[in-house]
Amino acid sequence: MKILKDENFSSNPAQRKVRIASVRVAKPPFIVTQEQAKTFLLKHYSDKLSSKNLAVLRKIFAHPSISRRHLAIESLECLINEHPDSRIARFTHWAVDLSSQVIDKALTQVGLTIDAVSGLVVNTCTGYICPGISTYLIEKLGLSKQILVYDLVGSGCGGAVPNLQMAESMMRRVDDGVILSISVEICSATFQMDDNLSLIVSNAIFADGASASVLWQHPEGLELVASASRYDPKYRDDIRYIYKNGQLHNQLSVFLPEFVSKMVAKVVTDLLKTRGLRIENIKHWAIHPGGEKVINAIKSEIGLSDSQLQVTRDVLARYGNMSSPTVLFVLHEILEKGIAPGDWCIMVTFGAGLCAHAMLLRK
Repeated sequence: MKILKDENFSSNPAQRKVRIASVRVAKPPFIVTQEQAKTFLLKHYSDKLSSKNLAVLRKIFAHPSISRRHLAIESLECLINEHPDSRIARFTHWAVDLSSQVIDKALTQVGLTIDAVSGLVVNTCTGYICPGISTYLIEKLGLSKQILVYDLVGSGCGGAVPNLQMAESMMRRVDDGVILSISVEICSATFQMDDNLSLIVSNAIFADGASASVLWQHPEGLELVASASRYDPKYRDDIRYIYKNGQLHNQLSVFLPEFVSKMVAKVVTDLLKTRGLRIENIKHWAIHPGGEKVINAIKSEIGLSDSQLQVTRDVLARYGNMSSPTVLFVLHEILEKGIAPGDWCIMVTFGAGLCAHAMLLRK
């Protein structure tokens, strides 16, 4: 691909516009339908569940909002009594493998090789290794040992936008090349099951996947115009991982749709004010598909149409909630459908904290 020079291209990196040149996604090959997942859980855990939660499980898995998910496993049976050492090894293998796949695809899409990479940001919340995933990618892909690298943790499903914020800042510090923004989650590496509504819901919606965005300072792509973030720690216990017996357990409040929708509305308002825009000025919405109830609550709170949320719903149906990379799956599909020059797009994520993030993009 021939890279065009912007006629207003500044010699000062800090003054150049940063754009997303490409977005690519990847998921593991193993697919489980909701019916298969329900049958598996009932076979192995029905004796642990109350009659009330058994009824809840059947109802949740029968909901049409999700049809199938991709998991980084060879079979569902491997989740039974998986040893913690095996689990972190599985997390590491698949996090590195999926990240490598999306990096290669994202660079190839814009005609670049690994030699063009000046920096790397990787975020995840579903496994902790030290040193981080970035060092494995440096080794596997042959990245320069002098590149700028950051590993981000703790943002949960909301992590993709803080990652892009960091990557944008890094882009303004380099003279040339590109910055890679990688979100990767192996949610199946946090699998737990008990007579607990949070775990039942988690096992019905979460899945595995990765995304890669290539950032550069050339005229092609989506300009990162502005971003905004909000945090409200009083809701920390409503959406988080907690440790029990040294292992991660997902914790989700039944009131989450209400909390999230109001937080998202506030952060979107914050973002629009920075450019004097209104909701009706935004044609494309890439919203993290946190679940059907959350999507409906955000729709009502912000005042979006069904058509504006169709891609978000489509991604949820085909892939489930893959935590942080999921919003990039949505953006990837929006880009595949086409964004006209001059169109505005807002990307919204939310997650542990409680946090909410929004990024304003323009073709």
